[in-house]
Amino acid sequence: MIEAARPAPVISGTGISGIGRRTGIPAADMTVQACTAAIADAGLKPADIDGIITLGDTPAAEAAALLGIADPGDFGTAFGSAGLLTPVVQAAEAVASGRLRHVLVYRTVQMIGGTAQAPKKGAKLPDALSDVGYLLAAHAYSAANWLALHCRRHMDLYGTTKEQLGWVAINARRNAARNPLAVYREPITMDDYLNARPVSTPLGLLDCDVPVDGSIALVISVADHRRNAPHGAVAIEASGGSSGAGGWFSRADYPQMAATDAAAQMWSKTSLKPADVDLAELYDGFSFLTLAWLEALGFCARGESGPFVDGGQRIALDGELPLNTYGGQLSAGRMHGYWVLHEACQQLRGCAGPTSLATRPEVAVVSAGGGPIAGCVLLSC
Repeated sequence: MIEAARPAPVISGTGISGIGRRTGIPAADMTVQACTAAIADAGLKPADIDGIITLGDTPAAEAAALLGIADPGDFGTAFGSAGLLTPVVQAAEAVASGRLRHVLVYRTVQMIGGTAQAPKKGAKLPDALSDVGYLLAAHAYSAANWLALHCRRHMDLYGTTKEQLGWVAINARRNAARNPLAVYREPITMDDYLNARPVSTPLGLLDCDVPVDGSIALVISVADHRRNAPHGAVAIEASGGSSGAGGWFSRADYPQMAATDAAAQMWSKTSLKPADVDLAELYDGFSFLTLAWLEALGFCARGESGPFVDGGQRIALDGELPLNTYGGQLSAGRMHGYWVLHEACQQLRGCAGPTSLATRPEVAVVSAGGGPIAGCVLLSC
């Protein structure tokens, strides 16, 4: 992870493609659109990029060729201890070490056709996922089933209610109404939420993120490029990741997840505290994961995330901790943690446009993942 003694790498550019459902647009086209925008936003040319790291969908070598990057020097596909955010963390490490100056990171997804690189022949699942076979044998075939178990246990232990989960979804939808790229922008009520089709009790349709087609790209640069970034830059203050022991269901502190370990690691690398955070862009692949991240990151005590979001005031745009200001994965679309990162950068740089907060934030936290693999980063302007 990033060493605090070195100047913090910065995110100097961001780019996003069009977002939609079943668009039929090739992944490579969306990748080029997002990456071209990010490179230009950073005030750079493709020739300035000396590294490419991606979680997929378009292979890094193919993206380099399409972008006209003759020799990126260092490129690849990454999924490691920081889970979905591993490419970001690895890029920041490479920049902080002095090995690279400008690294392009992107994530491209498609509803149809696959959303990640195919595993290499003979590759095995990370140890953290080794218990998936037991879940499948019990006819729990989806992450919705696996997270429903965590959610039900949290309800049993702490009194968390279905209505409290609903405020995460309602808040996401009211924020998405301001985002022209969000796929679902119509308001929803608590009755809409409670009456939505069940998926895996206690989770219903509106507890689940929305599959989309799209691409998001970032340029991670050396700290001294900040003065040359046309739209400002965001410092990566600290990061944390965990492919935690215990897998999906064998942690001693179940229903806690790897988010607990990732957050502890991140906070150990900075003098900043949860009270210093102005903005939270937290993973909401399922509504319950947002509650889990609120607790893991220390915004409330264990078991108190339900009351923290109840009523929606604290997490509103004018609340003490604005949450998922662009609509999150529950309403804007599932970009596997990269739209939360994109939005945090835009808010910190004052470039968020229609989703901008009334007061520009100075410190933001971003998280991605759930279950046994999680990552988070702390950003400042």
